[in-house]
Amino acid sequence: MSTPTQTLSSTNNSGSNYRFALISLTTLFFMWGFITCLNDILIPYLKGAFELNYTQAMLIQFCFFSAYFIVSVPAGFLVGKIGYQKGIVVGLSIACVGCLMFYPAASTHIYALFLLALFVLASGITILQVSANPYVSALGDPDTAPSRLTMTQAFNSFGTTVAPFFGSMLIFAGGEHTPASDSSAVQLPYLILAAALLGLAVIFAVLKLPALHNHDAADASEGVITGKAWHYRHLVLGAIGIFVYVGAEVAIGSTLVNYLAEPSVMGMTEATAAKFIAYYWGGAMVGRFIGAVIMQKIHGGKVLAFNAIMAVVLIAVSVLSDGAVAMWAILAVGLCNSVMFPTIFSLALRGLGKHTAQGSGILCLAIVGGAIIPLFQGMLADNFGLTLSFILPAVCYLYIAHFGVRGCKPAQIEG
Repeated sequence: MSTPTQTLSSTNNSGSNYRFALISLTTLFFMWGFITCLNDILIPYLKGAFELNYTQAMLIQFCFFSAYFIVSVPAGFLVGKIGYQKGIVVGLSIACVGCLMFYPAASTHIYALFLLALFVLASGITILQVSANPYVSALGDPDTAPSRLTMTQAFNSFGTTVAPFFGSMLIFAGGEHTPASDSSAVQLPYLILAAALLGLAVIFAVLKLPALHNHDAADASEGVITGKAWHYRHLVLGAIGIFVYVGAEVAIGSTLVNYLAEPSVMGMTEATAAKFIAYYWGGAMVGRFIGAVIMQKIHGGKVLAFNAIMAVVLIAVSVLSDGAVAMWAILAVGLCNSVMFPTIFSLALRGLGKHTAQGSGILCLAIVGGAIIPLFQGMLADNFGLTLSFILPAVCYLYIAHFGVRGCKPAQIEG
């Protein structure tokens, strides 16, 4: 069953209302970027605290991103029923509960409770994704939706850039190694996040954003929508693109601290290496601001393909090098990542009309790639070494290049 898309009410079609809504939504993009990036600090911390191997440590990302797979479709139906703004409030509230669960998990020092807390936290963020991404796409000209979503995603990257410093300072507390059998350092950071999420939920509950209404009949009269979202080839290929992109980005970010600590790379301590993650996510932030401007003039598919090929080249350079060259090459992949998620997302939703909300849910479901691919990279790292495991994200970027060149062209599957 498809979920009716929601389009902006004509009574709120002023540019000032659009701008206010976009400014408000950027706080959400910042917050879920910040929280997601904290996992990159949490992985090496809990890996030491619980004496885990790479595969076990990657269960953190598996539980976090598996929530997207389990919750995205129900979230799409929920948002279709209650609207984007109320969906945002629900998502923030659930994420707040997830953050609060870190306190008892650390007190009892039970790894499974950490994984459960991450799942609840990610469930709230999933609802935010399903609500906010299509909302941003709807706030203006459809042709500039990739640029608009890229700009808001830049603030998502700002959150991921700030998070490593915050996490390194509070979680590692400047120490060189994670003390075994001690996970209490996560309590304060996640209590702070819980308070921030609760505050945002209250704010969005009272904000007056542009109203959203159903216009199924109007869409049908235009004759532009038939079938269901799954019947659109470019959406299916875009979902695969989201799967491999999120998987590759998360897999690299999750292993950066340990990779930079490798003697053949930089031999850094965990606390020092954690701060360098900011360059990886900072590159994505800078690239999104640049990409938002470039894609006003150049088709998003071409920019996407170029960035994907450059990511493959940089990974190859890092794997075949050592020292500073290996470090800066892998960190520069973040710059290439910049436009990928918003561009794939926007291109995959083009022409879906009343199936846009359903399509958004499908694309958010594909974010489960962040659970699957890092887990497989962890297995590769345990069996063949951390350096060679980066071949997996390189293969992912090759597919994204294909989507940018051919797969993103709107097409409906016949039959």
